[in-house]
Amino acid sequence: MSGKAPVYRPCVGVMLINRAGLVLIGRRKNKRLAEHTAPGHEWQMPQGGIDDGEDPWTACLRELHEETNVRSASLLAEAPEWLTYDLPADVQKKSWRGRYQGQRQKWFALRFTGEDSEIDIKTPGGGIHKAEFDAWRWERMERLPEMIIPFKRPVYESVVKTFAKFGAA
Repeated sequence: MSGKAPVYRPCVGVMLINRAGLVLIGRRKNKRLAEHTAPGHEWQMPQGGIDDGEDPWTACLRELHEETNVRSASLLAEAPEWLTYDLPADVQKKSWRGRYQGQRQKWFALRFTGEDSEIDIKTPGGGIHKAEFDAWRWERMERLPEMIIPFKRPVYESVVKTFAKFGAA
């Protein structure tokens, strides 16, 4: 993107933390999309784009429901700054029709107040939305950076540092 200011897709990320201090992660369903997975790095927290005119908090709750079916959650914290990552050049050309250099994300930590039976990745959002994950589990917060696709790792390291006080001891 020579000469032009980078354009980042506005996005939210959700760190959903259960009562035991573990974080919900999902395994990306479409492993053919290079922006989502790399061998051994298919797991991530829920995230997604902010719609035009939508505020980040509303997008956070919408994306969480669209990807996991979860509505039973309360706000613990909002990351103080926006975090960005750049897509690798080869992925940049294929993703979002080449419109974005990467994503600019606002992250939220939420406490899961429901039961695991509420989590439905097969028919999230009551079946209205396409499943983005093919598996899910609860994971220790400090392990998250090693599980994400490498180009997103610095964002995950920052998110873990920001929300560490909410994790399992």
